Amino acid sequence: MAKASANVNVKPLADRVLVEAAEAETKTAGGIIIPDTAKEKPMRGKIVAAGPGKKDEPTTVKVGDTVLYGKYAGTEINIDGKEYLIMKESDIYAII
Repeated sequence: MAKASANVNVKPLADRVLVEAAEAETKTAGGIIIPDTAKEKPMRGKIVAAGPGKKDEPTTVKVGDTVLYGKYAGTEINIDGKEYLIMKESDIYAII
């Protein structure tokens, strides 16, 4: 059973996970600066908290894992002034 990290007092239920999204890229590989209006939503982040999983399916990700997820996955929430995503584990594509 995965636990919430020490700095976030949120415990997701069932197969849900709390993800801190990575920062959006500010420059392209060629060095061009990307304006705020053109930045794409990041599709990777770090697991901050994870639920225990479903009855027959325990959660496979754990706190601290860096994951890739779908572009429109999860629901954005604000906890103590910081933005997080809460999503089902099935919205996660891979652990990197």
